[in-house]
Amino acid sequence: MNDLTSIKKRQLLLSPDTRVGILKLRVTAIDRALDIWRDMVGLAVIEQSANSVTLGVGDQPMIELTASASGPVPPRSLGLYHIAIHVPARKELARAIARQMRAGVRTLPTDHLVSEATYLWDHDGNGIELTFETPERGSYIAQDDGIEIKTKDGSAHSGREPIDLDDLFGELKPDDDLTASLPEGTRLGHVHVHVRDLFESMDFYADVLGFQRQILSTGFGMGDVRTNYEPHILAFNVWSGPNATLPPSDKAGLTQFELLLANQTDLDGITARLDAAGHSFERSGNQSISLADPSGNPMLIRVG
Repeated sequence: MNDLTSIKKRQLLLSPDTRVGILKLRVTAIDRALDIWRDMVGLAVIEQSANSVTLGVGDQPMIELTASASGPVPPRSLGLYHIAIHVPARKELARAIARQMRAGVRTLPTDHLVSEATYLWDHDGNGIELTFETPERGSYIAQDDGIEIKTKDGSAHSGREPIDLDDLFGELKPDDDLTASLPEGTRLGHVHVHVRDLFESMDFYADVLGFQRQILSTGFGMGDVRTNYEPHILAFNVWSGPNATLPPSDKAGLTQFELLLANQTDLDGITARLDAAGHSFERSGNQSISLADPSGNPMLIRVG
């Protein structure tokens, strides 16, 4: 479907309380993974064994890492593009970027207008976004050949400008602890994956799973869906190219991401639409199913 106007009119078939649950990844070594996920991102260790670790905020698990990979994520593959960790205050983004820069970690602070974010990768190539939402500053408008981004006063914005770091670091005080973990209120805001086909993916995430269509830009090579909350909950792109394949199971990458539903009715609706579409899934009890999107990206959908 290429009519962006009608894309905007599609209805949300799920509760707006639908959210991202735990993300599971394969890595090569737990200690090297903690160098990034704990020390640079700021997640706290909740549980750890020799070959796995669960990280999160407070007692809320968010990321599960298993040291079962023999090598990093292969280039130009399907799977995770990044997991987005949304922070509750601009100061927390400033703190994270400051500690990353102090440590010499590659980080890409970017002003998207509707958010400020930075991008980094663990040592195995698993992508991470840290983001602070700023929707009051402007909006995105989808076009067939790209995305038009406008500030509140109507001025054009690239959506990919560098953050004014002097202004951002003004959020910090000289005695602020740059090593502090991410605070309560931090959440997994969205999952962004590589896919084979934009239209196939949009039909699946919107018409089958039931999210609201938002952007589908062939020019930009990206689409996304949301609940009734404006920032996307799932995004997908074709930037790995037309011949991208899933990483082998012995390489680092996405094991599974969770989508948490508000009620059993939503799960029953999804299973009915999956059946109608002829899309396979496996039940695990009455309140969860496991499946993959049309590109093979694995997920668990459960009531929770």
